[in-house]
Amino acid sequence: MTPPLLRGDRGQTLPIYIWLTGILLFAAFAFFAFAQAASARNGAQTAADASALAAAQDARDELMDGLKAAVGQDDDWLDWLTGLQGPRGVGATAAAQQLASENDSTVQGGAQPTVSGGFPGYRVGIRTNYTVGDSIIPGTENKHAEAHAVAVIQPRCDFTPDSDPTKPVELDCDGQIVNIDPGDYNPDDLPDANVLFSVHLAE
Repeated sequence: MTPPLLRGDRGQTLPIYIWLTGILLFAAFAFFAFAQAASARNGAQTAADASALAAAQDARDELMDGLKAAVGQDDDWLDWLTGLQGPRGVGATAAAQQLASENDSTVQGGAQPTVSGGFPGYRVGIRTNYTVGDSIIPGTENKHAEAHAVAVIQPRCDFTPDSDPTKPVELDCDGQIVNIDPGDYNPDDLPDANVLFSVHLAE
């Protein structure tokens, strides 16, 4: 026969066990809620990064088109290599939205031209189409994650400052030598855009 004292101890232990179990379950659900939020934020940032890069790459393509048309026709064609002419980015927003859609997100306010570190680029803000999801934290079932990113177009080529734009010019593009002769020029002779300009995230 169990002594009365031991039976009393057992009766007191059960409520404590239930209480501790409840705390552990709450902590587990809370951790899961924070993990859901973190996953949504990460997804939003991935979409923002991809969208900003897409906008800048589209603008770089326009920059290349401008350069190809300017060599041999415009005495200021070297300015295109420094980024001074700047991309117009007509298709930047559409390119950004395409990548955002592939990441189940939507661009907010379009791809906005900006300058970061002295280089032209685009700032893109996105909002996920999906929500954080149901959790013990009220309102998460209707909460969308948001993020932004900036991507820039950085010139990669150096040339002598007093270069004559009407004569052959030698470019040093991060160690790769590119020669352009405006008097004997074929647009197809220009290297790929990524040789002349790099596109990367700025922040």
